[in-house]
Amino acid sequence: MTPPHQDRDSPLAEAVALRTADRTEEARQRLLALVGRFPDDAEIAYQTAWAHDRLGLEAEAVPYYERALAGQLSATDRRGALLGLGSTLRVLGRYEEAVRTLRSGTAEFPADGALKTFLAMALFNVGEHHEAMQLLLALLAESSDDEGVRQYRAAIAHYAKDLTEVV
Repeated sequence: MTPPHQDRDSPLAEAVALRTADRTEEARQRLLALVGRFPDDAEIAYQTAWAHDRLGLEAEAVPYYERALAGQLSATDRRGALLGLGSTLRVLGRYEEAVRTLRSGTAEFPADGALKTFLAMALFNVGEHHEAMQLLLALLAESSDDEGVRQYRAAIAHYAKDLTEVV
């Protein structure tokens, strides 16, 4: 008798390998079959969402991201699912939901620059231009290797806190 985890793990690994090899439609089909067998498995839901996203099937990806986030994921997968859901909601024009999701992601993973960047884009979409610029300027000051940015890092970080400051 095959242990239950082998019924899941090997086909899941194969599907992820297919997605990684740009055989995403084939991966998606295998993942959908796995979802049918393991409907409460957060990792399978996350991988299924990712495959849908890669194929431009954003609307179909959303419920899989939500299912994944409702379950138990590793920190890496949870971060990826929050980023994936937030960016997908933004692409779908669901800006307020995107902001909520990405704010949750940045609260949970405060050092993640990708989450901050996508949050800034969603904030722009809801008209929160000031906060979007603050996030991006702070991220630029923190993470840029550009020599000119490094030279003015302190000033950029200072103005990231208040773009309207004048002397």
